[in-house]
Amino acid sequence: MSYAGDLSPHEAWAKLEAGAILVDVRTEAEWAHIGIPDTKATDNDPLFIQWTLAGGVPNPHFVEQLQRQAPEDTAVELVFLCRSGARSIAAATTATQAGYTSYNVLEGFEGETDRFGERTVNGWKNRGLPTNLGKI
Repeated sequence: MSYAGDLSPHEAWAKLEAGAILVDVRTEAEWAHIGIPDTKATDNDPLFIQWTLAGGVPNPHFVEQLQRQAPEDTAVELVFLCRSGARSIAAATTATQAGYTSYNVLEGFEGETDRFGERTVNGWKNRGLPTNLGKI
């Protein structure tokens, strides 16, 4: 593993309460149509930086955008979140290479699909963690 570790959604929330910052790496469409994490109870707003752009093209400016939005103090832990926990692994790895202490949220925001293809099994949203259905 080339990042600090994997966290369940509830472990991620505990990290956020302890001062870590959530970085949502999903797409603008996912943020707008599916919802976003609501971290106002943690005193830290989430960062929204797409790992991939429209059409699944990698975001060539990811590290630059992260450095611009994240605290200058790279000792602040970052917790990466995507839809299911896959893109966030790549983002956490890249952020670690850029000098940040980075974690991945297992299950992601929406989690795994059920037998009908719906994302109702697990994940941030399905585990009852705070969400907003509006825009960023």
